[in-house]
Amino acid sequence: MIRWLFNKPVWLNMLVGVGLAVLLFFFWLSSLNWFTKHGRTAVVPNVVGISYNEAKTLLERKGFEVVIEDSIYSDTIPPLQVLRQMPDSAETVKEGRTVFLTITRLVPPEVLMPSLKGQSYRNAEMILKSMDLRVGDTIYRQDFARNAVLDQLYQGKPVAPGTALKKGTRIDLVLGNGVGNQEMPVPNLLGLRYPDARSVMDQMGLGLGVLMMGPDLTDTLSGFVIRQEPKPQVSESLPNRIRAGQLIDLWLGTTPPIRDTLPTPQQ
Repeated sequence: MIRWLFNKPVWLNMLVGVGLAVLLFFFWLSSLNWFTKHGRTAVVPNVVGISYNEAKTLLERKGFEVVIEDSIYSDTIPPLQVLRQMPDSAETVKEGRTVFLTITRLVPPEVLMPSLKGQSYRNAEMILKSMDLRVGDTIYRQDFARNAVLDQLYQGKPVAPGTALKKGTRIDLVLGNGVGNQEMPVPNLLGLRYPDARSVMDQMGLGLGVLMMGPDLTDTLSGFVIRQEPKPQVSESLPNRIRAGQLIDLWLGTTPPIRDTLPTPQQ
């Protein structure tokens, strides 16, 4: 065969070569439709919200390949549930296209327990939420620091900062109720200007409850305390008692009442 080709004219060999090249080109061109599946399309079904196993079965039945692209933890969605898909549902794509899925994690990841002691309840709640931990029960303990975190508990026991916990873990918080342990006499605020009365209350750790103003009073700074609850005395010989953190209601007027003694921060 080779000797026959060499015995032929050059132009004939060139013609045969061109013919073979043309045949190979048309064969390659006609096979592209088979390789690329030209004209064969399918509509991507919606698999968001169902389990991964159901989504995989449905997609493979439609001729798609399935790949898990990412997994995300969620404490409100069951594990192995499809959150996102790519391509989206109802898109028309070629048969055999790979569908990428994002699902919820089966095992929650771990985070390190933060230190919440001394934080306000609102700050502690924000810190826990940012770390995908949940606020459990709130337990109040007698303490002057109202709504401040006194302790952090996991399953009823104190949990130290830096302890590894799974995301979604419930953390119980022990909070101060804002009331001190020791009782003290109720200060006599009658006749004091409102700023002076508040200064005495602040020094004793007492809060303001209801503030009532008389009809002729337009500015609290110029008002006098004409009534207070609780009163300084239960009777003439028995002083009233109060704890730090409790509230005193004040009534203000333009004319100070007559009073026998002036309160001092040491009362």
